[in-house]
Amino acid sequence: MDHVHHFSVGAVTPVLSYLIACLGCTLGLFSMQRARAQIGLPKQAWLALGAVSIGGTGIWTMHFVAMMGFSVDGTPIRYDLFRTMISLAVAVGIVWIGLWSVARGKATWPRLIGAGAITGVGVASMHYLGISAMAMNAHVGYDTGLVVLSVVIAVVAATAALWATSNVRGIVATAGAALIMGVAVSGMHYVGMAAMEVGQVTGARASDVQGLEAFSFFGPLAMVLGVLSALSLLAVGIGATEREIAEDQWAEEQLRSLMGDRAKN
Repeated sequence: MDHVHHFSVGAVTPVLSYLIACLGCTLGLFSMQRARAQIGLPKQAWLALGAVSIGGTGIWTMHFVAMMGFSVDGTPIRYDLFRTMISLAVAVGIVWIGLWSVARGKATWPRLIGAGAITGVGVASMHYLGISAMAMNAHVGYDTGLVVLSVVIAVVAATAALWATSNVRGIVATAGAALIMGVAVSGMHYVGMAAMEVGQVTGARASDVQGLEAFSFFGPLAMVLGVLSALSLLAVGIGATEREIAEDQWAEEQLRSLMGDRAKN
């Protein structure tokens, strides 16, 4: 498979995709720290933002940025827009299910393992659905062992991520967890890509490959990512933290106690 290149533009795509994965995971962790202190609609809103941040930015966007460095000699690579968008919906939806599962009660290990398994398999499905969106003048197969390994990595990473969303607090701990989550997401991606077995390029014409060029949606993707990240940072910045909410609740209790004592007197 010397005609297949995973880093055709050098270190740019793996480094950039890793940083994007870390950014998405950081925003997702901060969102979940605020969701833990809320109930009702505000809690659901933070869960949704966490799912978009981790699933949309940290996983899906990381995947397609990393794909910018993938090439096969002798054939262009195009993408089916419908499958690509479906993979985005799968990434966000399955992460939301995982976050909702651990946020609706005490995050026990059985619940974490169950939610991690579902989320991990879903993330792996998103990855291979994204790969299936590629069109080229070559047959694509998969190494079963590496596929299984990528799914295992996805499940372990998802379980660890869900644990982090339920337990990590503080800026330093959040940054450290996000860096580790970024390694897991990137590792799963590149193991999945290594599982691809691309046959020899056929003699078909390049014009026969249907779909969009990667860079044709990378520009809009970068713009959406920038706006989404800015809005997420704004929401996280103005949203009350667990500590602030706890302090407000304590102050309210003290005020009610004081008012009660005055009423008795």
